[in-house]
Amino acid sequence: MIDTPAPRCRTLIRLAIICFLATAAALIGFDPLRSDRADAQPSPKSLQDSASFASIADANQRSIALFAEAGKVLQHPRCMNCHPATRRPTQAENLHPHVPPMLAGDGGTGAPGLPCSTCHRQENTATLSAGITTVPGAPHWGLAPASMGWQGRTLGQICEQIKDPGRNGGRSLAQIKSHMAEDHLVGWAWHPGDGREPAPGTQAQFGGLIDAWIATGANCPSG
Repeated sequence: MIDTPAPRCRTLIRLAIICFLATAAALIGFDPLRSDRADAQPSPKSLQDSASFASIADANQRSIALFAEAGKVLQHPRCMNCHPATRRPTQAENLHPHVPPMLAGDGGTGAPGLPCSTCHRQENTATLSAGITTVPGAPHWGLAPASMGWQGRTLGQICEQIKDPGRNGGRSLAQIKSHMAEDHLVGWAWHPGDGREPAPGTQAQFGGLIDAWIATGANCPSG
């Protein structure tokens, strides 16, 4: 029998339905603020802007303080879920494993046959599920590179990763600032859709902290 496009289309549709239903079913009745992980801590919701650190006379210490404040965003679940220690994404405030199970694939956008875009569109998508009101979405949705896995690392270690062109995708500090202050996927962290806690502050405040951190020497916290 000759294989026609219709069966393949039906297979893709079934994959999409399975992905959606599995996610919704797994989250029905799930409290996203409950912590099932010992290392999942509540994240502060406020963020100081860079001017708040002007009174620190020593530039090195001011740089470290600026990055520590930016760390409220970097270590927030909205960022951590896309910077896992493995090539498997996590979800929600407690960083539980992605449902259904997913792999990043070669480009960080899903395995062959089940890309991230099967469920994650260009913007948040409303659902009819009782357990999840929106499916997250943003342009070029996917995981950070393996070299930028943050989960399980200290803020100082994350800082060193961000600065290292060998691990940050070959970016300069100026490009890092642009990525964090302007990238739409990063910006999703402040507009995650109903049922999810946004990252602290605003993307503009976060970008200002990173800019000031770079201007004061891009120093990292110890540890």
